Amino acid sequence: MMSEQTPRDLFARFQRNALAGEAALDEEMLADDVVVEWPFGRVGHRRIKGREQVVAMTRAGREALPVVFEEFRDVMIHETADPEVIVAEYQMVATIPGSGKEAQAPFVVVLRARDGRIVHWREYQDQAMIAEALS
Repeated sequence: MMSEQTPRDLFARFQRNALAGEAALDEEMLADDVVVEWPFGRVGHRRIKGREQVVAMTRAGREALPVVFEEFRDVMIHETADPEVIVAEYQMVATIPGSGKEAQAPFVVVLRARDGRIVHWREYQDQAMIAEALS
């Protein structure tokens, strides 16, 4: 039952999905009114709201991203005073098909879950490192 999913459980599911080559945030783990934010993202691409919109965006993003995620390194999950919220720090390691080049980039995610579903996902990523890896 989804209501048993803790923020840590949902983060672990995100990791499994990413490593399986799937959209990392799947439909069943998201609240209807979920909000996903990238505070340092491109202007006009910093916030998306609603399960259908997030699922469509994550599927399209996964299909368009020419990498194979290999592992999560240096994962640290921090509990907060709010039991609905965790902060996860990690490095995502990926291989670029064709070149075989391995790249990694650091991320920080603030995840809020309620009733077993993600209601808010705020992601900070090293955009410059990601762009360099893909160039």
